[in-house]
Amino acid sequence: MFFSTKARYGLRAMVELATHYGKGALQLREVARRQGVSEKYLEHLFRFLRMAGLVRSVRGASGGYVLARSPGDITVLEVIEALEGVLDPVECVGNSDVCQRWDICVARDVWCGVKDVLCGYLSSINLEMLAEKAASRGGEKEL
Repeated sequence: MFFSTKARYGLRAMVELATHYGKGALQLREVARRQGVSEKYLEHLFRFLRMAGLVRSVRGASGGYVLARSPGDITVLEVIEALEGVLDPVECVGNSDVCQRWDICVARDVWCGVKDVLCGYLSSINLEMLAEKAASRGGEKEL
């Protein structure tokens, strides 16, 4: 399984917001600079994150983005699914209509297990945990 730059950069940006949680809004320009990502690309990603209810925008001179919930209440799975969609390793896991053998196929059981393990792991990690880990490593790398 391969995650796109949407998931990779989006998660990094969300960790950046988590490290800044409670200190006011963070401008995308600053997140982009610190993470070495295009501001325009982050704008695109933040539309998905906003629609998923994970971030909210703050208007005004001190405007920018903040997490919509506490960092401890936002899992990595939520972030990745907001950006990538549902994490089905093969099509038949989420849609039994694509294969007439879905109910007897033992290979499908493997793929369902892969999804369960992956989603279980990603849902066990929240942004607060990642923000704490980033702080213990000296914060997010400044570029």
